[in-house]
Amino acid sequence: MTDSVQALVARARAAQAAVESWTQVQVDEMVAAVGWAVYRREHAEACARLACDETGMGIYEDKVLKHRKKTLGTLRDLQDAKTVGLIGEDRRRGLLRFAKPVGVVGALTPVTNASSTICCNGLPILKCRNAVIFAPHPSAKRTAALTCGYMRAALRQVGAPEDLVQSIAEPSIPTTQELMQAVDLIVATGGAAMVKAAYSSGTPAYGVGAGNSICIVDETADLADAVHKIVQSKTFDNATSCSSENSVVIHETILEEMLTRFAAEGGHLCGPLERERLRRFMWPDGAHLNKQVPGQAAIKIAAAAGLSVPEGTRFLLVRGEAIGPLDPFSGEKLSPVLTLWTFRAFPEAIAYVQKLTGYSGLGHSCSIHTTRDDRVRELGMCASVSRIMVRQPQCYANSGDYVNGMPFSLTLGCGTWGGNIVSENITWKHFINTTWISTPIEAVLPDENAIFGSHWARHGR
Repeated sequence: MTDSVQALVARARAAQAAVESWTQVQVDEMVAAVGWAVYRREHAEACARLACDETGMGIYEDKVLKHRKKTLGTLRDLQDAKTVGLIGEDRRRGLLRFAKPVGVVGALTPVTNASSTICCNGLPILKCRNAVIFAPHPSAKRTAALTCGYMRAALRQVGAPEDLVQSIAEPSIPTTQELMQAVDLIVATGGAAMVKAAYSSGTPAYGVGAGNSICIVDETADLADAVHKIVQSKTFDNATSCSSENSVVIHETILEEMLTRFAAEGGHLCGPLERERLRRFMWPDGAHLNKQVPGQAAIKIAAAAGLSVPEGTRFLLVRGEAIGPLDPFSGEKLSPVLTLWTFRAFPEAIAYVQKLTGYSGLGHSCSIHTTRDDRVRELGMCASVSRIMVRQPQCYANSGDYVNGMPFSLTLGCGTWGGNIVSENITWKHFINTTWISTPIEAVLPDENAIFGSHWARHGR
């Protein structure tokens, strides 16, 4: 290890040891102090402004909202969580569970959510009496330093070691690799290469899969509501969220009305020539997304691609032509560009979800706008995704919203479909070790007839 990484880890271990014996009351006071420090409007605005200036991505007002809302939602979820001492008791089975810290966590954070991911990961890590060292994207290192600075000042205020929260000042691939090998647990939020590196580091890791959220709109949907929510999600922070809808699969009988409503909300449908110009700009080599695209406004992308679009255009629409590398519009775009597909029968819509996520975003998410509960359940049975949002804007809903029950988190596990170990939102429960205590109980004997009875009845003993 280089001296810098070694020093960070040494300070983190000393800080973590200092709070390992803290009570739940002490821990909760610490989390509240740190949470308030990053939630305060003036601090959130400073983080959002620097994130926009440093990364060149997104929309300032949206970043303020995301930073504050996701922080407050995370704090709400943490409020009554027990993370110290006895956290579970099952007297019938004679079991007790005690929570223990995991130690030092290395948290890899993305350029797209430069400050909000630090808040949403840092707070539950602290709640579990761990230390955290953030490894930010190089293009977001100053934003990470500012956010961590607010957290460290709050730790000092309540008598906690400030080195419970640290950030790599000059991040690089070698430095991040060193960090991953030196910590006790990794949480990797970012691109596929980063997550793969985390899983191959030799250290236990939580990672996330690629996003490519697919939305189904059937003929029973409230179209005004559906379009408004899709546009809300697609244009929020210029679609930097991995949960932003990338494709909408529309019943063919409502396509024209959907297009009219999209146009009324600032959508521009690209004709064949415009589509080709846009494709060449967005994927110059035919495979890799142009670095000038993520998090940029639709007007800016259109101008750079040589398109003339109406004033007030908020997002671009293209018709899907193929699924896979031959049509990169079928994948994740990290920009206000939305791909449209049509279906006749509902099984065809489910097949689109499977094929589109199979190409990009397997295990991540999809959504549906419908009034038929049977179709919601059918999609739930068939889709290889970890989360399905019903009549909701996905970029708000996947990571937790006040109007749904999803846990607040900006680290969204995608299960084995997406090469991840969990298929749920990463929360405080993933940052503890547990000790199980078992005491003797009266014997609970298996009933052979209950276990084998139906088999015996059909096939004999």
